[in-house]
Amino acid sequence: MLFLYVFGDNVEDTFGHVRYLFFYLISGIAASLLHIFSVPDSIIPTIGASGAIAGVLGAYFILYPRARILTLVFAFWITIVAIPAVIFLGLWFAYQFLYGTIVGAGGGIAYWAHIGGFVTGMLFGVAWRGRRRKRDL
Repeated sequence: MLFLYVFGDNVEDTFGHVRYLFFYLISGIAASLLHIFSVPDSIIPTIGASGAIAGVLGAYFILYPRARILTLVFAFWITIVAIPAVIFLGLWFAYQFLYGTIVGAGGGIAYWAHIGGFVTGMLFGVAWRGRRRKRDL
């Protein structure tokens, strides 16, 4: 929910309230479908909004790649660092993909749902960016 709070308002401002609602729901459905396809014989139900939130992250990745994300970093000391969104979200996606490949659906986390939502959000972001460019011409 923290990620939805941090990234969601900017994506909603870009898409508008109604389009954002449909985008969010479609991202969640796409995330669920990829999760189902990744573990088709699972009998464990999947409940949550993380795939739809991952869609918001994917759209943010495309729409605001140079935005700076304030990040709490635990190194030798605790500090706050401003990291470009493309780096922050790229690392987040790499983590999801790595664990989705290694762990699969284990551990109670639907990594492939996150991947499906993120990719869906990226596609929406690319489509919106293309639409905005045509409108500006």
